[in-house]
Formats: sequence, C-alpha cells, structure tokens
Amino acid sequence: MSRRTFSRALAVTLSLVAATALAPPAPTLADPIPKAPGHRLVDPYVGAPATAQPLPGTQPPQHPYLAANGRSGMHADGWGSATYPWSGPLGDHPRSGSERMAVLGGECANVTFDRAGRIVTVCGTFTGFLVKLLDPHTLATLAEYRLPQRPSTVEAITRLDFSRIFKDTSGGAYSYLDNEDRLVLADSRQHLVRLAHRQKPDGSWAFTVTDDWDLTGHVPHDCVTWTNLHPTGTCDPVTSVMPDWQGRIWWVTRQGRIGTVDTTTGAIRSVRLSGEEIQNSFSVAADGVSIVSDHALYEFTAAADGTPAMVWRAPYDRGTGTKPGSVNQGSGTTPDIFGDGGRYVAITDNADDRMHVLVYRRGADVPADRRLVCEIPVFASGASTTDNSLISWGNSLVVENNYGYENITSLTLGRSITGGVTRIDVRRDASGCDTVWESGERSPSVVPKLSTGNGLIYLYTKDPDRRGIDAWYLTAVDFRTGHTRWKQFVGTGAGYDNSWAPITLGPDGTAYVGVFNGLASVHDGN
Repeated sequence: MSRRTFSRALAVTLSLVAATALAPPAPTLADPIPKAPGHRLVDPYVGAPATAQPLPGTQPPQHPYLAANGRSGMHADGWGSATYPWSGPLGDHPRSGSERMAVLGGECANVTFDRAGRIVTVCGTFTGFLVKLLDPHTLATLAEYRLPQRPSTVEAITRLDFSRIFKDTSGGAYSYLDNEDRLVLADSRQHLVRLAHRQKPDGSWAFTVTDDWDLTGHVPHDCVTWTNLHPTGTCDPVTSVMPDWQGRIWWVTRQGRIGTVDTTTGAIRSVRLSGEEIQNSFSVAADGVSIVSDHALYEFTAAADGTPAMVWRAPYDRGTGTKPGSVNQGSGTTPDIFGDGGRYVAITDNADDRMHVLVYRRGADVPADRRLVCEIPVFASGASTTDNSLISWGNSLVVENNYGYENITSLTLGRSITGGVTRIDVRRDASGCDTVWESGERSPSVVPKLSTGNGLIYLYTKDPDRRGIDAWYLTAVDFRTGHTRWKQFVGTGAGYDNSWAPITLGPDGTAYVGVFNGLASVHDGN
C-alpha cells in the first residue's frame, strides 16, 4: 500500500469514527492494544539489565503549588527538567502492557500521579478529549470526564485534513496536577478549570469541577464547533497553563497572549506578543516565568495586579520555514530552567541547516551581550530539528532529533527517521558549552525522560525494517556515556506510534508511554 493510499484509507476510517463524536463513551476496562502483523518476527528484548547508578546532584526545588516532583505533569516539575528522583525499569526481565482507549485514536498525552499513585491523564481522541483516572497496575479506567471538543478536530474531520489534530497543543494536553491532587487545564471553550477526583460512597470514582474561570473576555473564542462550522470571528486556543510560586495560574495562547488568573479574587490580567505564536508549554521558577514563542525566548514576572511584565527578551534564529518534525516555524522546546539556583534557561532554535541548543543566563541584571552562554549545533546538516523538551540535570542537557516525523503516517511500512540524541554540558566557568556524547538512536517523537535514581535516559525508538515491520521499543541509554543499555519491545503498528506524547516514570518504577491507541507500560518483572 502506498503512502497516499494509506493516507486516504486512514482519512475515510477517521471520518467513520468521527460520526460517533456526539455519542457518550461507554465505560472502559483495560483492553490491550492489538499488535500489527510481524510482532513475532522482531527481537522481544535487546541488551542486558542495567545496574542502578544514581546521579549526583540536586533535584529542582519543589514548586509549592504543584504535585510532588515527578508526579505533576508532562515535564515532571516546575523547571521542566524531565527528570525523576526514583528509578525507572532497569531492564530485568521487563514486561510490557497497554490499555486501548479507542479503536482508532486515543492517545494519553499527559500522565500524572496522585498521592496514592493513581494515574490522572488526559487522552486525546478523534471524538474529544477525556480526563481519565486509571489504576496504575491494571490500567483499568476508574473514572472519566469528557472535555469539550477541540476546534481543530472539527476542522480536521469536516475538511479531511488530519494534520490539524497532530499539530494542535491546545485543549488540555498541557495540564498539570496541583498540590491538592486537582488537575488544572484550559479547555477548548477558553475556560480554565480545576478537576478533583473523589471516591463515592458506593466505592466508584468521579471527577468534579471545583473551579471554573472564564477567559473569553481576554481570549477570542469564536471557534469552529459541530453547530457552527463557519465562524465569523477569531479563535485563539489556550496552549498551556502553569502556576507561579505565588499561586497565580499563568496561561498562554497560540496567538501570543500571556495571562494570569488570581485564584483568590478571580481577577484575570493579560498581555499579547504582537505577531508571535506560542505552541509550547513554559517553565516556572521562584523568581520568574520562562516562555518561548516562535520568535524569541522571554522571562516574565507579574506586576502587583497580576499583569504579566516582561523582564527580558532574547530573539533566536527561527529559520525560513517549518521543518518536517516541527509544529511551527520556531523553537520546539519548552524552556528548561537549570543549573545552580536556576541560573540558566535553555531552548533550541530553528536554524535552517543545523538546529542549535541555546543556553542563556536568567538574571534580570545580565547585560544583553552577556545573556547567551552558548550556541551549539546538533545533528546532521539539513536533518536537524526537535519538537520535544530537553532533559536537564546539573549543568547537562540532552536533546533528541525528531527531523522527518510528521504524524502516524510518517513511519509506516518499516520507515524511520535519521534520529540522534546528544548530551551537551555547560562549562563550570560558564565560558561556553561542550558536546559530551552523541547517540544514533532513533526516537521519532517522544518526550524523553531521565531517572536520576538509576542514571538511565528513556527513549521510545523505532528502527527501519526492510520487511516493513513497524516495531516500537522502550530504550534505555546511559546518561553518563550515551551507550544503549537495553531495548524492550512494546508493540507493532500505528497503534503504538508515540505521536508526540511523553514517557512518564511512575513512583513504582513503571515506565508509561502515551501511544496513538492509548497508554503502554513497561516494568521490571523480577
């Protein structure tokens, strides 16, 4: 089957799925995602178990309004380090499992954990976003809450252009679990909501909206819906939300609006970046908020009334177009705050030939000509981009190459990407940065993670296969050396394609991967 034929078949199938968009979902139990043909012909495991070698250093400080580090959201903590203090799987007789969320489409893009270890996740399907409470061991659904349909989904189905869905980061994908185990997100109605989950007297679980702030007075909301397929106004979806250290909730929109909500008074304040897009999340330290647009990196604080106030702006090379493997023409990374006391912030640019890792000094009093610490090119000429956050630990950064990945049709029939993973360290005297190692692993679209409890980086990889088998592996790479330690087979086919979701390490050592048809898991079997 050619790629064009496959794409047409996929579009027809998705249209049929979309016809049930308004029907309420039936309660689901854990149901494994089917593996495509060829799964018995690939290696179930490669390499050997690793010995845990905890990394020296200090964890990012615990944000007072987020769940504990490692439990709160896609990037693990307020600084966006993508690190976990506990050990992930070591590859000792590992076992993999999965839960199917839908027949086609049902990716769980953000996995968080409440105090008891239950999973609170947001799963995007072609019939809408679902907030789900899952048992961490069986992956069975305990409760779910349906979010409003995203405008991009309606547009994709009515116009048979499904690229709109894969490149839309709004509607709840960037949510977080707060310090009271409530999930906080901005839905497609331009409302910021807090959801609590509680056990009812009969033993069942349910989600309850505890707070709802209407942002429509500050954000255009004439979006396409099932009942309004031809809106006359402007729609500006909310991309991400995060709290600052004073308890305000910050939000950003695709068209460059930046705002805050005072959770005590309900006051909403906002500003706008003229002519700039924000498609990534942002990171928060005690002294400021780091936000990247498709033109520049910013540091913000809040004025006395909560209005976002720019501290500094650093433009970067945004290139001349959107690369295959990028959502828009700009940086694909959520800023990483790192280093002693959070002295640095890092992103990548979108330079045409080779993407660069950029490290900046965060201090408000840093002269403009001293702001940039280093600018390091990574990966091959003409095949270098990422749309996933960096890993940061100490003075080290790890970056993954996503060049060539567009959506789940990109890697079918045994295809893969050029790939590459690189570690870069900032010199102790801050005089520049150096490349420490380079790996050839192909990790097409996952948000990679690091266990500081065992020293392993976790990727989700797919190698090319002449037989046309599309086999996906959880892959462990040594943080210190860049050597691949082991690979555990997870599944075959488009249902196991990662499609931009993160790896998440659970408190019990299980690694979870959001995949196109649901949620996959790998844990040691010893």
